[in-house]
Amino acid sequence: MTDDDRPIGSVVTRREALALLGAAGLTALSAGRGGAQPAGTPACVVRPALTEGPYFVDGTLHRSDIRSDSADGSVRPGAPLGLALRVSRLTRGACAPLPGATVDLWHCDAQGVYSDVRDPAGSTVGRKFLRGYQTTDGDGLVRFTTIYPGAYRGRAVHIHFKIRSAAGGGRVHDFTSQLFFDDALSDQVYAQPPYAGRGGQRLANARDGIYRNGGAQLTLAVTPAAPGYTATFELALETG
Repeated sequence: MTDDDRPIGSVVTRREALALLGAAGLTALSAGRGGAQPAGTPACVVRPALTEGPYFVDGTLHRSDIRSDSADGSVRPGAPLGLALRVSRLTRGACAPLPGATVDLWHCDAQGVYSDVRDPAGSTVGRKFLRGYQTTDGDGLVRFTTIYPGAYRGRAVHIHFKIRSAAGGGRVHDFTSQLFFDDALSDQVYAQPPYAGRGGQRLANARDGIYRNGGAQLTLAVTPAAPGYTATFELALETG
């Protein structure tokens, strides 16, 4: 097991995610994968939580473009990726935009390196590339500019995210999960610099144990947008 695989916190299974939606859960999840959405089904989709891993750094930079390194201002090379996350609140089978939630995003660079951590590959403490957070607007939306993530040894290609919001009674609702990419697209990206020669580190999605806990529901629909890619992902949180 690599450090990035090591579970921190609980994993919400697909069955538990469906339970949050109740009887409408199955149809909502199907709609989220491109199926028809029957009348009366919530327009938002509950997604399963997945392990945080050891590389979350709290108190990182409040910014939309997370490509630069706070230590020297250099920009991490890679295929540009514009990523929008739309967060909704799910209450008793109905959903509404969730404004004011903090959304952290972090992932490795094209060479498989995370910033601001110590691991067997060395130390990047004090550097904060490919990390940042945004606050959801009135439509529950945040937008990040980043790069297509590189290959981290022993894992499928992924991006980590954490959403924190007020849950009533002074409590904070904390939801952590990961986003994944189509293997065929990763093959195309990794054939080009600066990724070339690093793709052998990664696992195919189906071989990644974390992906098998819900990654099919967390795979981004990525669209080419020269010189890189864009993707939008929607999810709902039970913040009750």
